[in-house]
Amino acid sequence: MQHRTLGAQGLAVSAIGYGAMGLTMAYGPGDEEAGIAAIRRAHDLGVTFFDTAELYGWGAGSNEILVGKAVKDFRDEVVLATKFGFDLSDLSQGFGLNSRPDNIRKVADNSLRYLGVDQIDVFYQHRVDPDVPIEDVAGTVKELIDAGKVKYFGLSEAGPETIRKAHAVQPVSVLQTEYSLFERDVEQLFPVLQELGIGFVPYSPLGRGFITGTAKPAGEYDATDMRNVDPRWQPGNFEKNVEAVERLGRLATAKGITVSQLALAWLLAQGEHVVPIPGTRSAARMEENAHAADVTLTEADLAAIHEILPTGGFGARYAEEHTPNWV
Repeated sequence: MQHRTLGAQGLAVSAIGYGAMGLTMAYGPGDEEAGIAAIRRAHDLGVTFFDTAELYGWGAGSNEILVGKAVKDFRDEVVLATKFGFDLSDLSQGFGLNSRPDNIRKVADNSLRYLGVDQIDVFYQHRVDPDVPIEDVAGTVKELIDAGKVKYFGLSEAGPETIRKAHAVQPVSVLQTEYSLFERDVEQLFPVLQELGIGFVPYSPLGRGFITGTAKPAGEYDATDMRNVDPRWQPGNFEKNVEAVERLGRLATAKGITVSQLALAWLLAQGEHVVPIPGTRSAARMEENAHAADVTLTEADLAAIHEILPTGGFGARYAEEHTPNWV
């Protein structure tokens, strides 16, 4: 497995990471044993970068506990990333944002305990909180870094002004935002990341599973699955996206790889600062994803991909009311 360095502070990780969100939320009922097996298989294949969050356990730590259990025998060989920034105090009323310093400190202590570690390798602000100055957020994470509880600072779904202000207080090592053949908006931020020396971690790099070629129409998933309401799965968009993935699949087959490997290799080809974190509950699928790091795409391949999806997939990534506002 190749390795890449994210940001100018020395965050070194495998070229393909692992996103754990789907093990406990958003994609139907989870399977703890399968999730642990997938994470351990990822490690066997050279994956060293594992991503979780407070939100993924709905404040109860279930996702972080699962990840911590899975990596406990090789914790010193991997990089663990988790996130703060939501108010999960009363889920009966839904959840909002909370990046107040006291909550950041509380989440950090909880995450250390849930993961079973003495240091969080990467601590992301999960979503920008408009009620808390980003300078206060960065300053609080700086305190945690100085105390040895956190090693690197990350942002998620942040815009250029926010990134610059945070970076001036505590250097940001990495930005995490959705990015895939289906979703390209974040490319507008790449010049800022390059200027400041910040790495980039695409989440949902396989279009929430659509680019694996296994997508079903909305309504055919478990009732708890977010894809039932995802705009890309709705009639009209769904058929166009299926056709695009079929065309990508023919290109992948001609290269002797899978469409997922093609999509992940495309992300890796966008720059040395990019490390995608595909998630899966399947050890076999994890092996497929990891081997994407071995794929080299030619200029002709990249041109063919561009012809199929020149600006991304069909349909927004979220319903309008849930779309992050980058500032």
